[in-house]
Amino acid sequence: MSPDPSLRTSSDELASRSDDQLVELLVRRPDLASPPPRGTGVLAQRAMSAASIALAGEGLDLLSVAVVEAFLDCARLAERERPGDSHHDLLGPVSRDDIVSRLGRRALRADVDARLTYLSERALIWPSGLSSGRKATSWVAASHLPSALPWRAPHLLGPMASVDSSDIADRVAALDERPRELLTTLAQGPALGRSRDAAPDADPSAPVPRLLAADLLARVDEQTVELPPQVGQVLRGEPPLITATLREPVLAGDPSRFDVDAAGAGEALELLRHTADLIGALGDAPAAVLRSGGMGVRELRRLAKSLGVSVTRIGLLVEVLAAARLIGAGVPETMDALSTDEVFAPTTAVDGWRHQDPERRWATMATAWLDLPRRPWQIGETDRDGAIIGALVSESFDAAAPLLRRTVLAPLTETERSVPVSVDDLVALLGWRHPRQLRRLSRRVVGETLREATELGLVAHGSLTSAGRALLELDPDAEDSTALVATMASSLPEPIDYFLVQADFTVTVPGPLTPSLADRLALVADLESGGAASVYRVTEDGVRRALDSGRTAAELSALFTEHSKTPVPQSLTYLIDDVARRHGSLRVGVASSFVRCDDAAMLTEVLRSDAAAELALRALAPTVAVSAAPLREVIERLRGAGFAPAGEDSSGTLVDLRSAGVRVPARQSGSRRPAKRGRIGPGQASTVVTRMRTADRADGPITAQATSGSGETTSTLIQLALQTGRRLRIGYVDAQGGASRHVVKARSLAAGQLVADEEAGDADVRFALHRITRVELL
Repeated sequence: MSPDPSLRTSSDELASRSDDQLVELLVRRPDLASPPPRGTGVLAQRAMSAASIALAGEGLDLLSVAVVEAFLDCARLAERERPGDSHHDLLGPVSRDDIVSRLGRRALRADVDARLTYLSERALIWPSGLSSGRKATSWVAASHLPSALPWRAPHLLGPMASVDSSDIADRVAALDERPRELLTTLAQGPALGRSRDAAPDADPSAPVPRLLAADLLARVDEQTVELPPQVGQVLRGEPPLITATLREPVLAGDPSRFDVDAAGAGEALELLRHTADLIGALGDAPAAVLRSGGMGVRELRRLAKSLGVSVTRIGLLVEVLAAARLIGAGVPETMDALSTDEVFAPTTAVDGWRHQDPERRWATMATAWLDLPRRPWQIGETDRDGAIIGALVSESFDAAAPLLRRTVLAPLTETERSVPVSVDDLVALLGWRHPRQLRRLSRRVVGETLREATELGLVAHGSLTSAGRALLELDPDAEDSTALVATMASSLPEPIDYFLVQADFTVTVPGPLTPSLADRLALVADLESGGAASVYRVTEDGVRRALDSGRTAAELSALFTEHSKTPVPQSLTYLIDDVARRHGSLRVGVASSFVRCDDAAMLTEVLRSDAAAELALRALAPTVAVSAAPLREVIERLRGAGFAPAGEDSSGTLVDLRSAGVRVPARQSGSRRPAKRGRIGPGQASTVVTRMRTADRADGPITAQATSGSGETTSTLIQLALQTGRRLRIGYVDAQGGASRHVVKARSLAAGQLVADEEAGDADVRFALHRITRVELL
């Protein structure tokens, strides 16, 4: 039976929309624009397809899903009451009042009207054309509309829609072992299950019919059942999806008494400190590359032990640094590494990054994490085969991870500043907004995402920091992060240029030091504890390290005298002077290596030591000896024997023996940000709409002022178009026999060819006159 001609089709509805409305539709449903459809008829067919409707269903919230379920339920009821009025590929018409009545008091009328408008703007439903007034009161939809639902059965209209979670738990607790196992299997895996016992005439004592009778399962057809999402969340211990009322949950609470931005800035500084330590550790001892290309858990544990942090923390830092191309796998470029195997080490880009301001270094880390297509929180867990997941391995890859992070953090931007949000409240809101993602947006995923955001300084005390808001407000395709850097700079405490020296050789730093002072202090003292207030300790090895770099005892004493707010202990001055007095009395140079000493007695003592035998030292003069061992090895062996040698070059000047660390080449592959797929800008959408309008005009009805032949009449119409500037609609058959229609503006007619500019298309298109089948003036 043919469709009722009084019902409006999707093609008619889309053709009646303005260009701006079509542009908005393509921006909201970008799959409709790829490839560009030829006319609104093709656009309508594409918009009514099951695959496109399923993609559009990703953006439906719980109330929109309920409206769709009510629409489908009313359409089925109308079809049963009027079986002869079926419209093939259309559902409906369904009136607004029927939908409102079906949802009852669970939703406000204004909210239902807003969702109907939302669905109509996205061409999931459209006015039926039967309304008497300007405002639509009934709608129709494509037969594939059920594809927009996140489930197969009508769970928001079914018996479980008004049942409390505690009641569900009681029903599950009353089950026998076998039915409970079936529910647990469906809760942990796909919610759909196949069973012959799903038929209405099945044995009522079987587990599936018993679960259907208790409303803990829903029947899809005679061989398929589905676990209601409310039951699945109770079985998984997730915050329940509230379906008794369809109103959106609200994130509200009392503002925190803590300074959220200050706490976030403290976490950012701690992140940068651990990052610098990790880069240094990998520079000194690069990590091996697994056969699969990742970094193994054994290496992560080694790094975690070296830095004094957890493996989870190390895994996060490794993933983010690799995404920012600050560490990578490659063959080392330095002479310190003798192996030609690939290792994980800092890249050559890390040295420039380390000299940037803290806020810029943090911005690099934060943006890399937000766009990271991986799940660092899974590192250390076991995969399906029981193997432990390492860093940078394929098991933790997830192309949807960047979108998921933005989805989890987006509701925090809508709350008042400093208002803490609990994980359960956030999971409940996300479940309402994204019912298709109920399984993915679990308490574990949301909690781990918030934990990582907290470690990066984006979230503090359960609320978003100012820097976190600035990061989420950045255009994903923009490269300029000036606003983000400025926001973090305003949150970071002002650098200080002083510290407090104690009698036990500890140096307390009550805040972040200026970069130059921090480098000078780190050269002579070892960090014992970091954080907002750091504690360093001056040791004999630290003083010797500073002297090796070319510093003098006077410079070290001046460092503490000028920058300490407390009196410098005399014992510290004695320590510096004592190490300096012994430092450099032995000089090691290159012969391969030579040892010289102004004190002949000391050199004699060196030659009698075990280190001399190991190094094969040979005396050339009372104050000079040589060895075939490298300079660095000679110094290390002599220091191990209790001496305090210093290195010198050929001119006798002290040289800095500290290793710069291993470096691997930085791999450049274009923009660091991943490509944003599935998006279309208003400009691109406008171009597509213009071409669709042109195609509609080309395929429009033929007017009286047209010719279907060739020769003089065709040429006459073309000449008339050239004289008047009017457009032409031509029918054309190419050399392969393909027929097409074009709307053009003629430019010239000569040598049996029409040269014209195609509307919303190419310029200077040539049409052979003998292949033109029809010409029409527009």
